[in-house]
Amino acid sequence: MAVRGRDARGGRPRGRRRVAGPLLAVLLTASACTATAEPDSSLTTGALDATLERRAAAVLARDPAGYVEGLAPDAAKLRAAQRTELDRLADVPLKSWAYDVKDITEQDGQWATADVELRYRIDGYDTAPVATRRVLELMRDGERWYITADRPAKGASGQLWQQGDVEVVEGAHSIVLGVGQSENELRQVADTVDLAVPAVSDAWPRPWTRRVVVLVPDSVEDMAGLLGSPESSYRGLAAVTTGEVGGTGERPAIADRVIVNPQAYATLGSFGQRIVLTHETTHVATRTSTSTATPVWLSEGFADWTAYRGEDRAADTIAPELADAVRSGRTPAGLPADPDFGFDGDPAKLAGAYEGGWLACELIAERWGKEKLIAFYEAVGAHDGREGAVEQALNAVLDTTPEQFTADWRDYLATRLG
Repeated sequence: MAVRGRDARGGRPRGRRRVAGPLLAVLLTASACTATAEPDSSLTTGALDATLERRAAAVLARDPAGYVEGLAPDAAKLRAAQRTELDRLADVPLKSWAYDVKDITEQDGQWATADVELRYRIDGYDTAPVATRRVLELMRDGERWYITADRPAKGASGQLWQQGDVEVVEGAHSIVLGVGQSENELRQVADTVDLAVPAVSDAWPRPWTRRVVVLVPDSVEDMAGLLGSPESSYRGLAAVTTGEVGGTGERPAIADRVIVNPQAYATLGSFGQRIVLTHETTHVATRTSTSTATPVWLSEGFADWTAYRGEDRAADTIAPELADAVRSGRTPAGLPADPDFGFDGDPAKLAGAYEGGWLACELIAERWGKEKLIAFYEAVGAHDGREGAVEQALNAVLDTTPEQFTADWRDYLATRLG
């Protein structure tokens, strides 16, 4: 909610627009003294750190009084919003909740702005924290500082509990957090993920958590808010998986989230829902072996290969766009490029890109075997950068070249789809 920032004591003009965000509200006390015995009332990173530690402890203890302790006494609406937020978190099993002050970016007498990172983990599921950046605006009253605004940093995503009451359902291998969804709907999602996890573990027999966190917001608009991207990017997608990739495969695990588009997901039958969630679960499993060196055709193709593996479906049923292209003499000259997977382009081109990646992985698994496919995926992801990654892995793992593999792939399309 946007409100106009004001200082009842006349410190800052009323015209500056402020946002009373739902996450942080803390009381800051500056205790250092100058050599002249005048109190140093400037905001320090250390003072903010200490206060945020108390704030985090209140979240984990489910302590409403501690959660709103630092809010300005006359901020009734903000206090109510903060209590509501804590209530929405009541059923979420939190393992940790912490803040990291990145910078105090500006300070002008009675006012200050700080960049803060919130990090939290769900107990039993996250081996690493989810991180989100916040911007705090603060006002000084005497020797105390109060948060007057809390908003996402530029480009940062929102959090599910900011969208409504969070319902939580746990499965054997999953936890599903939803807003605006019935318990039965969330239970069906959990049951489907519980089927996906063993299938993914069989296709990817490498160490991974084998536990998945799924978020089901109330709408595609809310889904976009969780991802920090325009709604149009996700309207036709049933689900996506969050997570960052690094420069090489040597890095710690990341807390992924599978985020479901409730409208698109609901249009799928049980088969389609299983395929979608198996595909997304594959991304969770392979995340630490996926890097900036991994082309999209390989990461998405492997996820589809895992999802369709063992299904009794004809190739042209799974890949109708590519089948139409092959049969009409428009066989692609090469493997799909990363831009071909853009969500805001031609839907047929996007579908064909996914289908081409799937059949490339099908070719490797059929000709060289599953273990070689896995070794190829790992070798590409472990390479230092995109340039040369696929070429070296093709040579080292499959004893072939990019030119020969592309020719083999085009022949394979003709055999499977012609």
